[in-house]
Amino acid sequence: MDQRRGLLIILSSPSGAGKSTLASRLRAWDTSIRFSVSATTRAPRPGEEHGREYYFHSREEFESMVARGDMLEHAEVFGNFYGSPKGPVAAAIDAGQDVLFDIDWQGGQQVRNSSLGKHVLSIFILPPSIAELERRLRSRGQDSDDVIDARMTKSRDEISHWPEYDFVLVNDNLDDTFARLQTIVSAERLRLSQQPALVDTVRNLNKEFEERT
Repeated sequence: MDQRRGLLIILSSPSGAGKSTLASRLRAWDTSIRFSVSATTRAPRPGEEHGREYYFHSREEFESMVARGDMLEHAEVFGNFYGSPKGPVAAAIDAGQDVLFDIDWQGGQQVRNSSLGKHVLSIFILPPSIAELERRLRSRGQDSDDVIDARMTKSRDEISHWPEYDFVLVNDNLDDTFARLQTIVSAERLRLSQQPALVDTVRNLNKEFEERT
């Protein structure tokens, strides 16, 4: 098979729509898909390693990376910076390896507007209904009522950004939604912009035509 360029796959959704589950299934389906490791200024927690869970940097280092254009996207959350370093993603794409991003619409917007934007495949996951979204959040049994209410309020703004994405999937049935996700990824890997080796293939075909004359 001719070498292709990797895809930069963005999955976004409101909390509870099934994005993390779909991301896990996607990586189990194709273990060559890499999960983007984020950089952060927060301190490592016990057991965490630099380059595995996160790339850990000082605030000064992080700000320097942003200033140099070394971050695909970044944001400040509860006093700490988080972001996606460009270097490892660019290297993976050039090696024909897909990189998966589990980020919100703001991060997705920054990545699409970056120098690697032409390799982006962005997919937004919608819940089948708001009632079902709330049911899923409550069924986790992890959050208080106040936290769930805050997530539900935030989800309205998140859902409003659905038209910015390449594809939108309504996750009414997890198996069916994942099957559609597989189809999208498989097709996008064959996108002309992802297959630079086709230039040589066509050149060889034309050479054969010339040799026939």
